[in-house]
Amino acid sequence: MRRERVRPDRVASPKDQRLVLIAGGLLCVGLAVLGWILPIVPATPFLILAAWCFAHSSPRLHRWLIGNRLFGRYLRDYEEGRGLPWTWKVGSLLLVWGSVAVSAVFIARTAWLRLLLVAMALGTTWYTLRLPTRRG
Repeated sequence: MRRERVRPDRVASPKDQRLVLIAGGLLCVGLAVLGWILPIVPATPFLILAAWCFAHSSPRLHRWLIGNRLFGRYLRDYEEGRGLPWTWKVGSLLLVWGSVAVSAVFIARTAWLRLLLVAMALGTTWYTLRLPTRRG
């Protein structure tokens, strides 16, 4: 079996990479909006990922995202390392664990799915508690 070498003309161009990051960022914003509607889908990680995608591909979309009146302040604080207010941490963890409890009781029918939900909630809790806490 003969291996084909990767030729330089087959590597994604910077323009292609930029388009993929913009598409990924827009997808993440869409999933975050879905997360505000459905309690089982977390919005915050998708917003953070969208901010990262836009920061590496489109300064205009990044400015739009961090300038948003609903969640822009929290993304800016996160990017600048200032963390989240204690009330947001507690509220988000209550929402995560409440969603996991409801899902585990009413939706998840198998033990492995319940374990997966608990594992994701534990990971989210660990990450959230490690973030700096901002006053106010």
